Formats: sequence, C-alpha cells, structure tokens
Amino acid sequence: MVNKSAPKLLVVEDDEGLQRQLKWSYEDYEVICAGDRRAAIELLRAHEPAVVTLDLGLPPDPDGTTEGFAALEEILALKPDTKVIVASGHGARESALRAIALGAYDFYQKPVDIDQLGLIVQRAFHLHAIESENRLLGQKDGHETLGGLITSSDSMVRVCRMIERVANTDVSVMLLGASGTGKELLARGLHDSSGRKGAPFVAINCAAIPENLLEAELFGYEKGAFTGAVKTTEGKIELAEGGTLFLDEVGDIPLPLQVKLLRFLQERVIERIGGRKTIPVNVRIVCATHQNLEAMIAEGGFREDLWYRLAEVVIKIPPLAERQGDAVLLSHHFLRKYARDMKRPVKGFNADALAAIEAWKWPGNVRELENRMKRAVIMADGSRLSAADLDLAEVDDEDFLNLRAARERADRNAIRMALARTESNVSNAAKLLGVSRPTLYDLLKQYNIET
Repeated sequence: MVNKSAPKLLVVEDDEGLQRQLKWSYEDYEVICAGDRRAAIELLRAHEPAVVTLDLGLPPDPDGTTEGFAALEEILALKPDTKVIVASGHGARESALRAIALGAYDFYQKPVDIDQLGLIVQRAFHLHAIESENRLLGQKDGHETLGGLITSSDSMVRVCRMIERVANTDVSVMLLGASGTGKELLARGLHDSSGRKGAPFVAINCAAIPENLLEAELFGYEKGAFTGAVKTTEGKIELAEGGTLFLDEVGDIPLPLQVKLLRFLQERVIERIGGRKTIPVNVRIVCATHQNLEAMIAEGGFREDLWYRLAEVVIKIPPLAERQGDAVLLSHHFLRKYARDMKRPVKGFNADALAAIEAWKWPGNVRELENRMKRAVIMADGSRLSAADLDLAEVDDEDFLNLRAARERADRNAIRMALARTESNVSNAAKLLGVSRPTLYDLLKQYNIET
C-alpha cells in the first residue's frame, strides 16, 4: 500500500522491471515512476519530489546519454533544490563528471545495487530536509534567532543558550574567540534579548583607536580640556546610558586606562577629561577579545582585578572550523544575500565548491567566508560557483571527485558525530543517523570505527 504522507521519490527509468523493483525496495517513500523525459517533467511539476533517480539512457536515445542529460538540465532549471541521482552504464566516469558539473547530487553505475542506491537516496532526502529548514530559517525575521545568527552547530547553539540565560541579568559578559567568529553579532543579540533592548547599543573597537585618543572616546571631554576640544563631548560610556556598551578587543586597552575603567566599573560613575564633577552612568558591559587575557595577566599586560570585573560570565566562541556544517550553511546564506543584492544570476554551488568549503580550515572564520562568497558572486561566470570561483582550487580534484571515497568520508564523519552526541550509544546513534541498528553495526565494522 502506498504511503501518501511519505516523502516523494521520482524514479525516471525506462525499464519497467527495474521500476517495480525500486517500488518494492523503497517502502519508506512514495515512489512515482516515469519512463521518459516528458513524463518525468510532468510528474516533477505535479508532485515536486525532493529526490529524483535518473537513468541517463532514456528513449529515444536509450543507448546514449543525450536525453538523460537534457532531462537533468530541465529538472534543475524547474526545481533547482531537487537532489538528482543519475545512473548510467555508458562511459561512467565521463558521465559522472559531467552530471556533477551540471548540478546532480550523486551518481551510481549500473547494474543497480539496491542497498547502495538506498543509502544514497536516504542521504539525499536528509540533505534536502536540512537545506529546506535552513531556507526557512533564512527567511525568518532576525529576532527569531539570537542576533540574526545562522548556525546548525551544537556548540554554537549552546553559546546562544548561555547568552539568552544571562541576557536579563546585569552581569558583565566576556566573549572569547578568534577574529571573525561573530562576537559583535552575539553581543548585539545579548542586548536585544535583554531588558535594555530599547536603549542604545554602543560598540567601540579598542584596537582601532590610537592609545592617546581612546580615553577621550570612552569618557568624553570638557570644552578646552586640550587643544582642539572646542566643545564638550560625551564619551561612549555616557552615550550607552541605560543600554549596553560593547568593548571589542578589550585586551588592547593600555594599562593606565585600565585603572580608570576599573574605577568606573566599581563606582559606576565617570569623569570627563578636564571635568571635575562625577557623572553616574547605568550601563551594561559586554567585552570581547581574541587574546589570551589570562596569559597577559601573568605577563603584567592586563590587570587581574579588571579581568574579574569584566569577566563575571565568560563565553567561549568556537572557530568556524569546529562548527560542523556551518561553513556550507553560511555559504548558502551569503550566496543568496549577495546574489540578490548585486542582482547576479548565481543559484548555487558545484560539488567541487561544496567539497572545498568543507575541507578548508577557515583561518579568518565567518569574515573570511563572507568575503570569499561576496567576491565569488561578483566574479562568477556561470550560475553555480566552483571551487576556483572561491579561490579554493587547492582541494585535491581526484579526492572529491571520487564519489565512493567522498561517501565513505561523509559516512565516517556522520557516524563519529552521532556516536559523540549520544555518548557511544549505538541505538540512539542509529536513530540520529536514520538507519537501523544492524545497519549501523555493519557500517562500524566496515569502517573499523570503535564505539
């Protein structure tokens, strides 16, 4: 009996016997079949399946691939998010390379191995579901995620939950993380989640302002306090009254100014440069740095008492390389953003680009990824970005174009992640991976993975 609520799988195959075999094999899906390109396109329009298996040898060219490739291009033109898995017994390697270049999700060679194809189909549905969810998240208003943050990483979700828990307190928060990890975005998210969201959020980069000007920027000055002080000017601390002051790169504050900042944090009053009266200020402090402040304290470069005032709660932000899945997720977000803003006809990524994005360590974190995506969207010739467009062509072509090796690598990573998340509970890991327990045991044995 056909399960009408199950995900729809379109099988484009002119062999009626194989059609029946695939229908019997995929009980978890609603399998719809087409024997030629015209029927396939009609069913695609009617049912909008997430995944399509496509035999390249379709009539009227069953011994070639011209009709199959025409079907592939038409399917992706009508519904670009479709995961198309192509099959052929004709010139398998050349067909695989061409199909992937045109935007196919994966490739398998005839004769069909039902179990192997089943795993490819299962992964395709899983990826389509994740991408659909991410598109929905990207369409939501920024307030629905902390500071507009986009992530699928457990470690970043934990960071967001920590920030939400401390948002409605007045404790000082220290954000520690490498440059480009999104510290200011998280600081804004903290402010917007707090009771101070209606008041100013004032940010200052302590590393970007010369030492002799930083004090004036923070505390303000009276008219005539120094040459060029032609009027009384409020500092950033005063401007943040009732709201949040974000001190980025706080490790670059010079020692003499650290003393004055410490007094403000203790007394909650300031004095402008050249002024004599104290001014009470109600401000929430959030700081960030990429430096090791504890090491700086040991070396005398940062005051320990100031550290304890600024770091009542410390939140460590993982680099992009440690945020599993975020690089590809953010790449899709930035591609859509810049393609829309710059009116460029870029729709997606080639397989080599996605492989390169996943393999790259992103030393510049999200800032580097955004810059590469922006440049690639501007410079790209085609509708899909390649690794060369991203200037990531150093990824080994043979490695990522070897589909069996790529699948094995993906399986290993997914299994290890699932085991880590479930503390090596095989039953729970199997549920997380969407496979049966015996299947997971077989994969553990096949890949020689210890639980």
